[in-house]
Order: sequence, then structure tokens, then C-alpha cells
Amino acid sequence: MKAPYCDPGLYLGYDAGSVCGTPVPAPPIKPARADSTRRCPMANIKSQIKRNRQSEKARLRNKAVRSEMKTRTKRAFAAAESGAENTAEVAREAVKRIDTAATKGVIHKNTAARRKSRLMKRVAASQSAE
Repeated sequence: MKAPYCDPGLYLGYDAGSVCGTPVPAPPIKPARADSTRRCPMANIKSQIKRNRQSEKARLRNKAVRSEMKTRTKRAFAAAESGAENTAEVAREAVKRIDTAATKGVIHKNTAARRKSRLMKRVAASQSAE
């Protein structure tokens, strides 16, 4: 039976070899894996090895574009909610990042249109409320 962690160093549970109520050391926590060391079977074919390298590079590039897009969008939503003065400028930056992501193929063009529509709708609502 596993009990919840109370102290990072102790695992409060019962072990077959322990006396009742005696704390047992916590099981080791696996360290987080870095992105560049993804586990996948190693290919034997040269073209597939090259394709795997290319895919990994593209994945990391796409991740950066997607992350930037999401960050800008969140900032724009926050600015719209708080009624900041620079809402239009922040929204423009977010739209720019969404368009860039669609151009690079990170997201579909219809997804980009939907996200921009929702963003502008919220910005317009916040500006009309002022």
C-alpha cells in the first residue's frame, strides 16, 4: 500500500521487512528527460537515420514557434481582461505570431483563423466595456 508523500525524504508506508509504523525510504524519483534524448528505436537504414535527425530538428523548431505563439496569445488575453492601455499592440503581436505559425505549418490555417477570431473578439469586448 502506498501512502502520500509527506516529507520528500520519507515514504510513510508499510514494508514486509519493516516494523509497523517505521518510515521506509522513498522510492527513487526518475529525473526528467531532456528533449533531445527522446527514446526511440535506432534505425538501421541510413535514410531513416537522417530522417530521424531532420524530424528532431523540425520538432524543436516547431516547439519554439508554438511556445512563442501561446505566450503572446496568453499575454494578449491577460491584457484584454485587465483592460490595459496597450491591448491593441499586444493583440497585434499575438496575431503576428499566430500567422507565423500557420505560415510555417506548425498549425493549420483554419486553426490560425479561429484563434485570431477568438482573440480579436475578446479584445473588442474588453474595449467596448471601457
